[in-house]
Amino acid sequence: MDPILIAGIVILALFAFVLLGFPIAFSLAGLSVLGIFLVTGRFDIAISILASTSFEALRNYTFAVVPLFMLMGAFLSNSEMAKDLFKFANHFLKKIPAGLGVATVIANAIFAAITGVAIASAAVFSKVSTPQMLRHNYSKAFATGSVAGTSTLGMLIPPSLMFIMYGMLAEVAIGKLFMAGFIPGIILAAMFSSGIVLLAIYKPSFVFDTSKKKSWKETKDETENIDISEGGENIAILTIRVIPILLLIILVLGGIWGGIFTPTEASAVGSLGALVIGFTMGGLGWEGFKKALLDTASGTASVLFLLMSAIMYSRMLAISGVLRWVTNWVGGLDVSSYVILFVFLGITLLMGCVLDSISILLLLVPLVVPIMNTLGFDPIWFGVVLVLTIHMGLLTPPFGMSVFAVKAAIDIDISVQTIFYGSMPFLIIMIPHLFLIIAFPILSTWLPSLM
Repeated sequence: MDPILIAGIVILALFAFVLLGFPIAFSLAGLSVLGIFLVTGRFDIAISILASTSFEALRNYTFAVVPLFMLMGAFLSNSEMAKDLFKFANHFLKKIPAGLGVATVIANAIFAAITGVAIASAAVFSKVSTPQMLRHNYSKAFATGSVAGTSTLGMLIPPSLMFIMYGMLAEVAIGKLFMAGFIPGIILAAMFSSGIVLLAIYKPSFVFDTSKKKSWKETKDETENIDISEGGENIAILTIRVIPILLLIILVLGGIWGGIFTPTEASAVGSLGALVIGFTMGGLGWEGFKKALLDTASGTASVLFLLMSAIMYSRMLAISGVLRWVTNWVGGLDVSSYVILFVFLGITLLMGCVLDSISILLLLVPLVVPIMNTLGFDPIWFGVVLVLTIHMGLLTPPFGMSVFAVKAAIDIDISVQTIFYGSMPFLIIMIPHLFLIIAFPILSTWLPSLM
């Protein structure tokens, strides 16, 4: 059988297996072994490649960045730091329309620079900001949808787990990818904040529970009186508790950008700093420490197994020759390279309706990145565009992982459909943001160029 036909069948089978609910890692590894066996006609070669991939790929020093950044986020996620960030942001934003919503954006943006995982942000802020918004007469849809929507900042603002995985699969410098996502992440946070304020002014029925309040002006006095002093804290104490987090972020990201640390070294420094802050100021505690270690261990095992399987998948594609065939075919099309780009992004967006973000990344990167390189697109810029498009799927029904993370974390009676409705404005805002990053690549390539 023709090797390219075999690779095509394997690719279609992978999509079918994932849609049917088979674990993505086992699907990638198993079908890749089968594909190599069918191409070479020798089972021992397929098993040998699987063994070498398992051993050689994951012993790379660079892979240590995965557990260490996950540990950094786990230490602070299991402490009270998210609550402190939210209170701190609200203190300075409470006088503007829907100040609690904007405070959620700012706190989520800062928290994203610690965790790097959108789902973690959604789960944490569901318990931190949603109860406060509901207590101050925000609508259930907005209170939950804003948490789900703003959690997507975790995939752009470094350190991002998706950038780590993309960098390893596409063989792109992870430190440069981190810096590439910084400015787009800040722009998206600003667009989210502006969108919330405009909604509060021009469509208050969406933001507030209008059965009790008619507009943001009528709720402003109550919102301004939100209690930031639970546990006896005042703004001075709260500032002292938040400053170490900001300094840790500056140390980690500044160290990478300035060439002081490699991303792996920065992740080690960040983990140690998060541990110290969590124990001394964040109320981490022994139970939180144990939970952070267990969360990191299970999460790392899953991610590394996924990466190993994806590398195996890449090798199967290379051996079959399908990458060269597809690249030549696409290069021979008499259309603009941007037409091809938008076709791929459209397919990615549709996949986001039915697949989780990691599955999409693992399935697409080995096949699409060589084509984008051939078309002349910067792989760092394309990584930002691809990750942003994939994470729009976190808010699209029926899958919407951020939406389901919020649903699982909250204690109120609310339907998944209501949370999807509340998150739609944030999905809509992400569309012009995506076009902005595509139209002005310098927004994602300027900082990496200075490294």
